[in-house]
Amino acid sequence: MDQLLVVDVVGLTPDLLQHMPRLRRLADTGSSAVLDTVLPAVTCSVQSTFLTGLPPSGHGIVGNGWYFRDLGEVFLWRQHNALVGGEKVWETIRRQDPGYTVANVCWWYAMGASTDWTVTPRPIYYADGKKAPDCYTRPPELRDELVAELGEFPLFQYWGPTASIRSTEWIVGAARRLMPRADLTLAYLPHLDYDLQRFGPDAPEAHQAARDVDAALAPLLDDAARAGTRVVVVSEYGITRADTPVDVNRLLRAEGLLEVYTQDGMEYLDPWVSRAFAVADHQVAHVYVADPADLERVRAVCAGLEGVAEVLDASGQAAVGLDHPRSGELVLVAEPTAWFTYYYWDDDDRAPDFARGVEIHRKPGYDPAELFFDPEDRLVKAKAALTLARKAAGLRYAMKVVPLDPSPVRGTHGRLPARDGDSPMVLCDRPDVLDGRIAATDVRDLLLRMAGASAVAAADAGAGTSS
Repeated sequence: MDQLLVVDVVGLTPDLLQHMPRLRRLADTGSSAVLDTVLPAVTCSVQSTFLTGLPPSGHGIVGNGWYFRDLGEVFLWRQHNALVGGEKVWETIRRQDPGYTVANVCWWYAMGASTDWTVTPRPIYYADGKKAPDCYTRPPELRDELVAELGEFPLFQYWGPTASIRSTEWIVGAARRLMPRADLTLAYLPHLDYDLQRFGPDAPEAHQAARDVDAALAPLLDDAARAGTRVVVVSEYGITRADTPVDVNRLLRAEGLLEVYTQDGMEYLDPWVSRAFAVADHQVAHVYVADPADLERVRAVCAGLEGVAEVLDASGQAAVGLDHPRSGELVLVAEPTAWFTYYYWDDDDRAPDFARGVEIHRKPGYDPAELFFDPEDRLVKAKAALTLARKAAGLRYAMKVVPLDPSPVRGTHGRLPARDGDSPMVLCDRPDVLDGRIAATDVRDLLLRMAGASAVAAADAGAGTSS
């Protein structure tokens, strides 16, 4: 077996590679391919496909979140690996080599996985409501080791209005420390997500972000080269221009299909009694329809909404590998420059308090506006500083800095790309391995080959389903 490093540089495309000299050198001396990704082209779905070789219909990760019908709740960004069906690539290798070791640095669904070392974001939620940056590690003592060497995990630079290169640099530092110990090291670098969504993929800030992540990654690639460790770099999706937010839940509410309930003057989505509602996830939205008798009406309503390109029913979902019990009765795909908001209220004064905060686990859909300070509030940064002072003093606080206007968002992803320049990529350090194109479902077999594994139990390697 060869040691193998697999780096997920989310957002990497052929267009951006031109601004990344270290990764371009890897591609030039090794090989590269355009990735034919899966729908939805979002982190949790694509990473699960890379590791299992299955489409979302097989591994069950139909987005970054979905409606848990058995709980009556919408949850995004769950972390338990048991949600992912199918055999992971290292589990396949272990049937040939039971001692094969794996380090996971911030790939998703890390908790409870059968890896040997795990690092994943995990804030501390105190009983009084305060949230502090931290990470979960396994073994537990790894946390203290990494914090002593790298500082605390930079949670507020990992996502939100202050997201920056610092989180990627921390992850690279952790991967450099774990790679010598593991046979397989997985590292997820989030930096291209930020300024490409803030400013768009063609903005100068996007090109600078590409140069920054390339420079941050270089020391890890250099370590791998010195150690003779094989390298594969993957990307899940390319971020494309965005200019049209689509308020699908507001339309469903206007049609009398979505219901809310009110507490303390704030409106909350009521999924238990709604006849139809959408879980928005970038350019894809799962629409859950409680009564089959409403299905044709909901389909017609959604198809008539400006910004909706496709409405996939069960057969349409089957055609793209998204037919799973967790999927909505309908799946919407946005037009190329459109994306779906999760907003369901009609009056911003009645929005829930979490709408103005970075609350990825409380919002019933993805909110890219969390990358911005509210541009309409001239005092927003001063208010944020005051809030941090309250936190430092041990007082309760709420960071209400996120705009309710989605118009600043300039980049998005989720639908299948229309051109190769906007497509994700795969690079590796070996020539003549990649040739032109590779399907996301074939990345797992590529990793097996790069690790030096034989074709162990290929016929049943992807066995297993999710519930």
